Amino acid sequence: MTIEQIEKNISEMMENFRKENFIFDLLLSYGLPKTTITLLKRGRHNLSKKEGVTFLKKKLYFEEVAGRDLHIVIDAIEKDNTIKRHNPRFIVITDYKTLLATDTKTNDRLDVPLKELVKHGDFFLPWAGIEKHKYISENPADRKAAEKMAKLYDEIMADNEILDKDKIHDLNVFLVRLLFCFFAEDTKIFNDKIFTTAISSHTQEDGSDLHSYLEKLYAVLDTKKENRVDLPVYFEKFPYVNGELFREKRWIPKFTKHSRKIIIECGELDWSRINPDIFGSMMQAVVHPGERSSLGMHYTSVPNIMKVIEPLFLNDLKEEFEKNRESKKGLMKLLSRLHKIKIFDPACGSGNFIIISYKELRRLEMDILKELKSTAYFPSNLKNLYGIEIDDFAHQIAKLSLYIAEHQLNLEFQERFGRVNPTLPLQTCGNIICDNATRIDWEKVCPKKEDNEIYILGNPPYQGGKLQNTDQKSDMDYVFDGFEKYSNLDYVSCWFYKASKYLSSNIKVAFVTTNSISQGTQVNDLWPYVLKNNIEIYFATKDFLWSNNAKHNAGVMCSIIGLRKISDKPKYISTNNFKKRVANINAYLLDAPNIFIEKRTTPLSKLPEMNQGNIPLENGHLRLSGDEKNKIVKEFPESHKLFVKVSGSQELINGIERWCLWISDKNLKLALSIKPIRDRIELVKKFREKGAENAKACLNRPHQFCMLNTAKKIL
Repeated sequence: MTIEQIEKNISEMMENFRKENFIFDLLLSYGLPKTTITLLKRGRHNLSKKEGVTFLKKKLYFEEVAGRDLHIVIDAIEKDNTIKRHNPRFIVITDYKTLLATDTKTNDRLDVPLKELVKHGDFFLPWAGIEKHKYISENPADRKAAEKMAKLYDEIMADNEILDKDKIHDLNVFLVRLLFCFFAEDTKIFNDKIFTTAISSHTQEDGSDLHSYLEKLYAVLDTKKENRVDLPVYFEKFPYVNGELFREKRWIPKFTKHSRKIIIECGELDWSRINPDIFGSMMQAVVHPGERSSLGMHYTSVPNIMKVIEPLFLNDLKEEFEKNRESKKGLMKLLSRLHKIKIFDPACGSGNFIIISYKELRRLEMDILKELKSTAYFPSNLKNLYGIEIDDFAHQIAKLSLYIAEHQLNLEFQERFGRVNPTLPLQTCGNIICDNATRIDWEKVCPKKEDNEIYILGNPPYQGGKLQNTDQKSDMDYVFDGFEKYSNLDYVSCWFYKASKYLSSNIKVAFVTTNSISQGTQVNDLWPYVLKNNIEIYFATKDFLWSNNAKHNAGVMCSIIGLRKISDKPKYISTNNFKKRVANINAYLLDAPNIFIEKRTTPLSKLPEMNQGNIPLENGHLRLSGDEKNKIVKEFPESHKLFVKVSGSQELINGIERWCLWISDKNLKLALSIKPIRDRIELVKKFREKGAENAKACLNRPHQFCMLNTAKKIL
């Protein structure tokens, strides 16, 4: 069963909602056998005799809850050993207003209004036999397409001399245009398969004339029908595209028989189900061969992005919508407000945050129009979307992904209202620019106007002070010119400081950040400068693992911090899915006054002075979990002497068992004889060779932490 079919089933279930059948209908939506569900209803397969509880072995523990705190209830269920013994994949509870669910295998938690369940259909995919990562990799337009495009990229690089910056840019533009054509011919923007058919029918098999053919075709796509003169019939069938995508004449690479064949094979894939939320991040790996080991799996998930945009602006807009459902005047006012909102991501990558924000705003617009019983079509305004991205190909892909998202939402509009303006000619999508966000004036990218609401958001690069490369250090010098101390600040601090200077009463900001900028000396070095000029932290999501689906990605412990001008509106701190209203949020993300603890060079007490500890600078390769360490020792018993237990702040606070490889020079020969340890040492070496300046001092000893300050025993 496909995700589309599942979503359709859930949508139909919610339209014909019945409390008494809810959980059974939900299971049926994922394709569980009807006989199993019938027996479950009758109690034959139900492991619980408790009223309101449905317990299907290995699949589900479900409970109806009334008059109790759902979070407290689900926490108790998760700890219940009797329930654990039957290993239910999902624990689900609801009061029929809110639904809470836990995936016991991945420890993911879902906490949503029940009426919004259809938006989160992917959460329960394992019921359909589809592990979440598997669905992403098997979507027709993701991994297979990316792998084909990667092969094409390699062929083009091998057959063409592409050395200077201009030609690399032209190649990026060419690939983006090619991707648009594949998408367009599969989604009725072009006639079905017209692009792929034209290449296979009208160019030489050896690929010798393909570059000149594409040059002519791209010119046709930028020419209005009335201005076309003496064109062959097969070119006349192509529509006018505009939208700046084909506007400039660019260098096009030469092709061979093999590269032409790959283009045709790419075109034969089904591109109609591209998901622009992940498509851009995946395609970035095409032109960055070092990232291909996790091709198609290296993106920010939609639930993580929602953690940013919901408290930043979406919850407020939805509350306004609910409050005005019965008021035509209120709904029209909200509609007018929507059309003035600007979304700005000053580290946008391939556009994930902008795309999800745009989708949510468009869908809310449709909900408003449905309540108004209006069939009016308001053309979406891509001009209200802004981004800065330093990587040229990523910025090109971000613009393409927005065109794709716009067309898909136009089709949604047509399905709901029966009419829509045509996608072509494309709108200009010129507000995603390629530049260095730490250097450029943000107001030149996203101008501020009195009647505009502007929401700045994103997931800027994090690098800590000791991991920054030369360019990033230079950016820090530029942004923090005049500061007393900033060398230890994380790179993400640049975005917070620049945002604080950009803020005004109708602008809010929320960034994902390493939690280290709200800990230790960084607080005093950064936040007094950010919070001056009447700025406050108005929401914070504390200490959670921000990870993507990249293979072997351990994720980063992060926080989300929202800033605004000082206001009497509520402030909230969220921790482990609990949201608490607070009086104030200080720079340590605590409900406490705004205080800053300054660094001291001497201890307050008579205890011995604490020097700097051991600094790894090894990208995690010399540190292991208890299970990883035990696996190596079991296979190589002699390795036990190479491990010592780690006791850092996270280990002490959270009771985490962690070990590290502690290899003296005299034990190096033994370490190198053990393959899993040798592999880790090699990864450290590669990391340090291309890493930060601080790592260069320890390039010749990748078997050890970079900086060693081992305590001496006092007898």
